Amino acid sequence: MTETILIVDDEDGVRRTFQEWLATLPNTRVLAVADAEEALLLANSESIDLAVLDWNLGSGSDGLRLLEDLIEFQPHLVAILVTGFANKATPLDAMRMGVRDYLDKNQDLTRESFLKAIRKQLDAILPAKQQREVQRTLREFREAVEQILPLVRGTAALGETVPLPATIHKLLGACLLMTGATDAAIIVRQGESVAAYGANGQSIALPELPFSQTLAAGVVSQQEPCVLQDFQPAALGSVTLYPFEQNRRSILAAPMNFGIGAQAVLELFDKPEFTPADRRVVALLAEIGTDALRNHMIERQSQRLLFDAVDAALKAGANISASFQSGAVMESLRTGLTAEGQTPAQADAGLKLVEAARALAVQYGQPAIDHGVRMVESVRKLLEEMQG
Repeated sequence: MTETILIVDDEDGVRRTFQEWLATLPNTRVLAVADAEEALLLANSESIDLAVLDWNLGSGSDGLRLLEDLIEFQPHLVAILVTGFANKATPLDAMRMGVRDYLDKNQDLTRESFLKAIRKQLDAILPAKQQREVQRTLREFREAVEQILPLVRGTAALGETVPLPATIHKLLGACLLMTGATDAAIIVRQGESVAAYGANGQSIALPELPFSQTLAAGVVSQQEPCVLQDFQPAALGSVTLYPFEQNRRSILAAPMNFGIGAQAVLELFDKPEFTPADRRVVALLAEIGTDALRNHMIERQSQRLLFDAVDAALKAGANISASFQSGAVMESLRTGLTAEGQTPAQADAGLKLVEAARALAVQYGQPAIDHGVRMVESVRKLLEEMQG
């Protein structure tokens, strides 16, 4: 990742010197301006990671006040103040505003000391910046997918010119008209899913039943129309009828050959006697209807795959985002602490301290961490003295 450094100093020679020193740093972009007005214009249009600000910018302006304005544009900005008045600095207030270091013009400010201070701050900035970038990318990804989803659904709706119920209704209506049967249905199997549709084209509720035990499975295996006339349930053997097939006087069933990993059977019911001519008519209509239904099934399968892919993409983005928010690293620390013999409560208490230190580092940088470490060490020594 490229870090952008902004130099603000009213002395042209100082700006040129700092730019020359920073030119040796890899993956950095350096911007330099002479006053607060130019700095704020840049902050409004450029992403800035680190600002090197002159304490005294002339015209009554100072670097600390400029930093306060810059943060309005760049909330994650951190700063190094270059000053000849380090003894007048207010470290606590400055730290709260984003100042991470002071460079004193009256001391030995060299190329080496300057670059060391810059590298130290860039090293502290990078992890938090990388996490923000990942979160931003995930957010944009989710927004893009969510914008695509209505378009996909709308395109699918436009592509389905004749709804599936209407197609089935017309097909079964033609069968009833040409054979004289009184009722009809279509059974469709895709993978482990089985669905049935009545003469009106609407879905019929089915009980859970192994497809291999059904009448439709037998018709599919024979690959030709068959007739059950005045049959008794005992004559069916191991075949189990669906509720809508039961108590029928007669059934004429014909297979529909989709050839796309799906199986279907067209069934006609309750004609006093199905003739060989009826079998030929139903076989022909099943062949004609197969083409229409195949197109619907391919479209629906493609749409389902697309919707599943979009849904998986959204879930993947949410899972990755959640892993950052919940902190997979913190969970690893919890596992390690528990493995060392600490109770879950002790491990959670230790993690609170680690999380507090991490938040301090992200917001206030290394000086705050150093101060925190000193405080923890002081508490530890005090406790050791109390315990003798």
